[in-house]
Amino acid sequence: MQVFTEQPGESSAAARPLRKWGPRIGSALLILLIAAFTLRHFAGGDRTHAQAEAATEAPAVYAAVVPVQRQAISNSLSIAGQFIPYQNVELRARVAGYIRKINVDIGDRVRKGQVLAVLEVPELIAQVDEATAAVHHAQEEIQRARSEVSRAEADNVALHSNAVRLANTDKARPGLIAQQELDDATAKDRSSQAQVDAAKSARAAAEQQLEVAKASRQHYSALSDYSRIVAPYDGVVTWRFSDTGALVQAGTSGSSGQPVVTVAQVDVLRLRIPVPESLAAKVRTGDPADVRVQATGEHFSGRVARFTNALDPSTRTMQVEVDVPNPGRHLQPGMFADVVLQANGRANALTIPVQALQRDGSRTSVLLVDAQNRVVRREVQTGVESSFTIEITSGLQEGDRVIVGNLAIYQPGQVVRPKESVVNADAKNEGGS
Repeated sequence: MQVFTEQPGESSAAARPLRKWGPRIGSALLILLIAAFTLRHFAGGDRTHAQAEAATEAPAVYAAVVPVQRQAISNSLSIAGQFIPYQNVELRARVAGYIRKINVDIGDRVRKGQVLAVLEVPELIAQVDEATAAVHHAQEEIQRARSEVSRAEADNVALHSNAVRLANTDKARPGLIAQQELDDATAKDRSSQAQVDAAKSARAAAEQQLEVAKASRQHYSALSDYSRIVAPYDGVVTWRFSDTGALVQAGTSGSSGQPVVTVAQVDVLRLRIPVPESLAAKVRTGDPADVRVQATGEHFSGRVARFTNALDPSTRTMQVEVDVPNPGRHLQPGMFADVVLQANGRANALTIPVQALQRDGSRTSVLLVDAQNRVVRREVQTGVESSFTIEITSGLQEGDRVIVGNLAIYQPGQVVRPKESVVNADAKNEGGS
């Protein structure tokens, strides 16, 4: 077997090139590595700076905004009201007597002029008869006085003619008629004239007495009519206090007697609402009212018909009434209703949602988003406030965008990404109600 051995001269010759180029190759590789690292560092830095600038310029926060708009607005008050009859009266007797007949009971429907009860008043009948007899007597007295006037006038004519004839004869033939006879004729003439005047006065007195007798008869006849208790209007008998044979007292004195029946008009009801002092001065006739009756499930609209225009000192409320037609009589007096009263209305007010308003003591402001989507704080003056919206009297214009909800997370100058909110839905419903 042949063995090859390395000769010392050969090994030195092969290693000589490596020792010559090795250090140069290592330096070049080191330079390349340093250059690659530097390029990568600066490239990464540029990307981070660009991302930071992009993050600064692009809005990262959403903001719910609503436009400032014009719509109807009013002060809203939710309160309980009570139905009462449009008219309600206790019918009493004008004269004392016994109930001979009562024709109705509770719940009966009655018509205007219908006889509800009849009283028995025997002494009143006698007084009517007496007054009627007095009228007849006065008429007879007038007839007698007229006859006396006729007789006195006839006597006066005869005596006056005789006195004139004697006076003319005396003038034609003086001394033919005795002076005594002339004087007697003149005296009788004057006496007969006085009797005529007296008869006429007696006739006038008799005529005046007839008028007195007629007035007395009319008085007692009217009292006799009061023995019939009639319905003053169409309605329902809500209570009956007396029965047949009961004695009732006249209800004309200060201590009025017991009523016979109570009649209520219920085809139209009054919905009476106690409005608190804070809103009383703003109520006007015609203001809308939304009514819900829990007992019947009805929901309808009405308008203020009248109000007392004065506060009750004990409750500090003003009574407001809404007339409610009730043709089917399904609503009953005494029922309660939930009423939403709209007062102090504005037809074309500049409004924003209540959630957009910031209050700081006596100052009020909003956060609006300008054309560059930056947040701006704006002080405003307010007017009428409802449940969902509030009137802006100064500080904003129609179409401005205001932020609603979570106002504390936004700062003036901040760039936001606005997104229109649907918070105005309730406000629109409110304005249309």
